Amino acid sequence: MADRTSRISEEMRKEISSIIMSELKDPRLPSMVSVVSVNVTKDLRHAKVYISVLGNEEDKKNAQEGLRSAAGFIRREVGHRMQLRYTPEMHFEIDDSIEHGVYMTKLINDTVKIDEDMSDEE
Repeated sequence: MADRTSRISEEMRKEISSIIMSELKDPRLPSMVSVVSVNVTKDLRHAKVYISVLGNEEDKKNAQEGLRSAAGFIRREVGHRMQLRYTPEMHFEIDDSIEHGVYMTKLINDTVKIDEDMSDEE
């Protein structure tokens, strides 16, 4: 059963991402909104949609608000595209993992540069 929910989650991620990129015209949504992952409950009644937004805190808040207001439209579109008996209710959450990864990469690169500079001095 877990395999089925993971397949549905992945397919929903693709469809929601496509809908956000091509069909939503909300001015609150910045150009860089990506769907990181979707977790669907086993009974297929609810889905947590984790999104990543490139921008400041206000951009993230506006994007989350815009997606929440468009949740009904997105749900209907996903229902038309996927052949499911029941289309899950969507809850949008901000995921900062991409930004955290970029920050960690920057720290690693800075550390490597400092090590290289110290070894050049010797």
